[in-house]
Parts: sequence; C-alpha cells; structure tokens
Amino acid sequence: MTDSPQSRFRIDKEVAVITGGAGLLGYQHARAIMSSGGIPVLLDINEKQAKEKAKLLSDTLSGECHGYYCDITDKKSVHGICSQLIDQFGTVNILINNAANDPKVTQTPGEKPWSRFEQFPENIWDLDLAVALKGSFLCSQVFGSEMASRRSGVILNIASDLGIIAPDQRIYRKEGIDDNMQPVKPVTYSVVKHGIIGLTRYLATYWADKGVRVNALCPGGINNGQPPEFVQKLTNLIPMGRMADVDEYQCAVIFLVSSASSYMTGSVLTIDGGRTCW
Repeated sequence: MTDSPQSRFRIDKEVAVITGGAGLLGYQHARAIMSSGGIPVLLDINEKQAKEKAKLLSDTLSGECHGYYCDITDKKSVHGICSQLIDQFGTVNILINNAANDPKVTQTPGEKPWSRFEQFPENIWDLDLAVALKGSFLCSQVFGSEMASRRSGVILNIASDLGIIAPDQRIYRKEGIDDNMQPVKPVTYSVVKHGIIGLTRYLATYWADKGVRVNALCPGGINNGQPPEFVQKLTNLIPMGRMADVDEYQCAVIFLVSSASSYMTGSVLTIDGGRTCW
C-alpha cells in the first residue's frame, strides 16, 4: 500500500546532521527536523553555542537533539564526527550543508569599504570559500560516501536567492558618499551560493544510482532586526512586499529531506517572495 501523503513527511528517528547548526537558520532547520520526528545533530565551530541550542530544542520540543564541535574546513575533524555519530546512532540519514559566512556590509567612516571588489581582502575570500564551499564539499564527501555505501540518504544544500541572481547593490547605498566608497554585498557571498548550486547538481547525478538524493534550497532574506531603511529598499524588490519570517522555510526543509520529495534530485527550490521573478 502506498504511504499516505501526510506520513511521507515523517522522518522518525532519522539522524540529520546540520552544519552551522548554532546559527539562525541552523536552529530553524533543527526545529523542522524535530517536528517530523527526526534527530537533529548541530555541528558548529562554536561548541558551546551548539550544545546550548541543542539543549534548548530538546527542552522546548521534548525531543532528542545533539550539539557537537566540528571544523568543517578540516577533513580530519569531519571524519572524526562522522565516525562518532555512526558509533552513536548506527547511521546518518540526512546532511544539511548550511554553514556559511555572511559578513555584514559595514565600514569605518572615512575608510574605503573592505567589501568593494577592488580591495576585497584575499584572506576573507579564502575563509568564506573554505567555510561554505570547501566545508560543503568535505561534509558531502564524508557523510555522502557513507550514505552511498548504504544506498540511502539525502543531502540538502542551503544556497540563496543570490545564488540565482546578482545582489542589487543599490539597497546598500548610502547618501552623500562617493561611488568608490559605497558599501556593497561581498563578492564571496555570490560566488559560494552559486557554487553550492553547482555542487548540488554534480552530486545529484554522481550518486543518482546510489540512492542518495541531493537538492538545494534558495531562501530569500530573513527579517532579523535590520535597519528599517534597508528593509524598505529590499522589500521594494520583492513582489510579496516583505522579507521572510524566520520560520517560513521549515516546511520546505521537511519536504526536501523526507520521502515527500522522493522523485526529486538535482533541483533548486527558490523561496524568496518572488524576488527572482523580476
């Protein structure tokens, strides 16, 4: 008998590794996993915060959640936590590659903004690509290989609407400042989010015969206390006229990691209030 549509959204007792799990979206992904019966494992370089967020989720949702340290730019660290989780749970069913640097567009008055392409710091380029792209590559390589050996698993890569389109630098513009001094969205954000989509499509075809599905979610901007002027400029670019609420991606996450999306791989699900339509 075919499972009911409702039951296909359940992931009872499935172990879901979430990188950058202590961050804003990582916490929301974990809430989604727990709401459908799964066991989220929050990996973060900030071990204390990962454990605190895991305890908060366990206490408030009366379920199982764990937080661990992992440096996803270090393959030895990724291998170590994978082995630990296999020993603890027997398997890892889901990987959500969520970790990424998202530097704020700020500058010191009178100094050229570091975010502009012409003077973008090489060390920040290296770090941003290491966390978002190398980290996703290493986690997919380690956890994905384990999934492929079992011929079962799901990888969800968190990209962005800015993995589909270029940032509109006008929303960061400040009045009374010369063009070459204007703050901009850093180049690395676009590069890593476009790269995440490329990794998604590569892995989806690479492991298609191994029972491993790989998809990407492209969320739009989340309203998280940004200055009203910025929010207004951004919402002017969004047909729905607002930014996302922090919990509005939870249902999409459950759809993409559960058997509800069983015939879906290599796809890019964009949820951005319609921004990329314009």
